[in-house]
Amino acid sequence: MVSLQALASGLQKQFPNGSFTLESTVRTTQSLVALIQSAVDALQSLDAAQLNAKAAVTTARAALAQAQPTISALRRNLLLMFGNAPQTLAIFGLQPPKAKAQRTVEQKAAAAAKVRATRKARGTASKKAKAAIKGNVVGVDLTPITAPPAPSPSAQPASATPVAPATAGSAGK
Repeated sequence: MVSLQALASGLQKQFPNGSFTLESTVRTTQSLVALIQSAVDALQSLDAAQLNAKAAVTTARAALAQAQPTISALRRNLLLMFGNAPQTLAIFGLQPPKAKAQRTVEQKAAAAAKVRATRKARGTASKKAKAAIKGNVVGVDLTPITAPPAPSPSAQPASATPVAPATAGSAGK
């Protein structure tokens, strides 16, 4: 838009009374400036319309966000009230919930096979199978580390005899 405005002002300064032959048509500076100005006006009105549209979208989204919980509750309530009356629900623009389709024996068998294959591929097991798995640690001595109990503030001062710490090999023997 700025480049169009610069083009129009440049034509007026450099060729105030000029004429140009463009696309086999003779045009004066004033007619070219008027043509360019109409394009600039159209772009400005487009910018204004886009700003208004953005504001309208923002307003609509805010209104929907505020109203959506209430509208959802109303729809649930109407479905509960008129769930067995599709004609009444149609008045409100609602459809009754579809009944869950019964699965065939083949579908159930295919689903069970898929579950078994997925568990095998992932290496998952049932609770009982997991409980039966025990890990063995070989070649490592584990020594539980226990801190001596902290003396209470009213206790007598500690004795001067040092206490030897437990060694790694002495625990559990």
